[in-house]
Amino acid sequence: MRKDLRESSEYAAVAEHVRRLHEPAFGQPHHVTDLVTTADASRIVVTGSVYDELDGLPRTALYEVRYGALRALTSGGGSAKAARLAPDGSALAFLSDRATAHVFQLYLLADGQLGEARPAPAVPGTVEYLEWSPDGTRILLGIAGLGAEMADAQGSGTAGSGESALPSWYPEVEAGTPEDAWRSLWLYTPASGELARVSPDGLNVWEAAWSGPGHVLAITSQRPGEDDWYSAVLSRLDITTGEVTELLRSDVQLGLPAGTSDGTRAAVVQAACSDRWIVAGDLILLDLVAGGRCAVDTAGTDVTAVQWIDGTRLGYIGQRNLDSVAGIADAGEGPLPETITGKELAASAQSWASWFNPAGAFTPDGRIVVIRDDYDLPQEIAIVGTGADQVLASLAHDGTDYIRSVAGSAVNVSWDAPDGTPIEGVLCTPAGAGPFPLVLNVHGGPIGAYQRSWTMRDDSVPLLVSRGYAVLLPNPRGSSGRGQEFAAAVVGDMGGADTYDYLSGIDAMVERGIADPARIGTMGVSYGGFMSAWLVTQDRRFKAAVAGSPVTEWYSFTFTTNISRWGLWFLDNADPEEIGNQAHTRSPVMHASKARTPTLLTAGAKDRCTPAGQAREFYQALIGHGVDSELVIYPGEGHGVSRFPAVTDYLTRLVTWFERYMPA
Repeated sequence: MRKDLRESSEYAAVAEHVRRLHEPAFGQPHHVTDLVTTADASRIVVTGSVYDELDGLPRTALYEVRYGALRALTSGGGSAKAARLAPDGSALAFLSDRATAHVFQLYLLADGQLGEARPAPAVPGTVEYLEWSPDGTRILLGIAGLGAEMADAQGSGTAGSGESALPSWYPEVEAGTPEDAWRSLWLYTPASGELARVSPDGLNVWEAAWSGPGHVLAITSQRPGEDDWYSAVLSRLDITTGEVTELLRSDVQLGLPAGTSDGTRAAVVQAACSDRWIVAGDLILLDLVAGGRCAVDTAGTDVTAVQWIDGTRLGYIGQRNLDSVAGIADAGEGPLPETITGKELAASAQSWASWFNPAGAFTPDGRIVVIRDDYDLPQEIAIVGTGADQVLASLAHDGTDYIRSVAGSAVNVSWDAPDGTPIEGVLCTPAGAGPFPLVLNVHGGPIGAYQRSWTMRDDSVPLLVSRGYAVLLPNPRGSSGRGQEFAAAVVGDMGGADTYDYLSGIDAMVERGIADPARIGTMGVSYGGFMSAWLVTQDRRFKAAVAGSPVTEWYSFTFTTNISRWGLWFLDNADPEEIGNQAHTRSPVMHASKARTPTLLTAGAKDRCTPAGQAREFYQALIGHGVDSELVIYPGEGHGVSRFPAVTDYLTRLVTWFERYMPA
């Protein structure tokens, strides 16, 4: 493939496809997330991603749902996000980088007033999240130093990586933990203008929420490295004294803390996780007065969002199998029982995940406001619940109509793995009868999950379908939505039993007349990149592979990544210095001599999670064994490819690779 594709007919065709999708929505939100609402759902605000042109990342802005449409709330340059309404709805707090690009600070906008929002005093770093106190007098701010690590779900890199005053020749320097690598908590009082840090030195705060008027629940660690999140604990912080009390420690990960307004009870989700920001698991309640603890029976739902509706009722949203589910756990008065059974309010085959996991906002009468979509349904904001299903606004436009006309259809499918374990997934197919050339698309994680969603949140899926390919997107063991035993089955066995979950899925599609056995490919990013590289060393049926941001050699990964302890944990606690354990036996590079599949490898030069050297190792191993391979490293990208025009280049290379080796 040529190094520069910009003058090629293939690039022009993909650029036109992308233009037809996005251009009709230039200047308007093409995607929304982070929904917040007043208690009666009379006011709903979302963060919208907006392209003014296909260059770089989209900017973000705040929008309010009004009269069936989205009305812009913010201007003034830069991006705005993370809107939070005061408890009485009288003011809106949000984050913006209008002063310094990529460095977000707090702004406030009084309800009903015209003009620009008022900036709060600047904090030393960038604000990642905010939350009003229960009485509406103070705002809690989560601050990341500009050297703090970003999760791979955020694209990897550091919090201040978008802004540098250093000359281009200046060396990259590392010398232990930098002073600006920590995350801390601050309080802002709008009435007085007072801004103060409330978390002590030496405590890293990953996320936090109010717990009554004088305390904060927080996920904390004693070190700020990305790897340290995996052993973080649930703590309670006294914002007056700075005293920190540990509430819960787990063998797996903790996230999504939530406290009642009176500070008597807390909730947290406990789950085996492979990515910070992507938490789906068991819901735990804690009595902060009597000291009791109980689990919530969610009927198999892996919980991904929680909200205290009042002092006893906790709303939860999550994924069960391929469905989005919402329910309420009523803890009642008095001591907590051993188990509480949740009451299901709504379930849908549509996705309520505007980002990674299902989410939404509850009203006191049991309704849920969600951002929902489906493979053939662009995002819409809706109210669901018992007896309720009302669309409030839609993001449909001429561009989404175009995608619907070429993207075929999607259905949920299932099959049995060789050991009898039922496996589920989503199958996207073109119009007409099969068999089609089939591309297996492996999700990241490994702990994550697909649902039917608009374009499957992957521009390559509708593009491939428009070219005549079927795409299979499985949820193998290790995926969310099937309980923690199923999710944790991949821990210590990456590339083990889940390998056959994928292969048996391909077999099932062949048997059903959907897939042409002579034209099978695989692709994926992150864990999907690892698995695509792994599969071509384990089975020779694949005619082409595209592995993005992969791990291909766990030994070198251990000494170059920012999450080495996570990797070793998921490799059955392997010691990389010992020969014969999974750090060696599960490395695709070590099996490259078995591969015969032409493989395209892509990576971002700024990726600190799966460094670009991982893609290079497998590329050179394949070339050394005479297998067609190409290596593409994007200089401005981190974990994955997200900026235009690099996105267009990546999509062109991906579809051209499959069309070369397994044409439709």
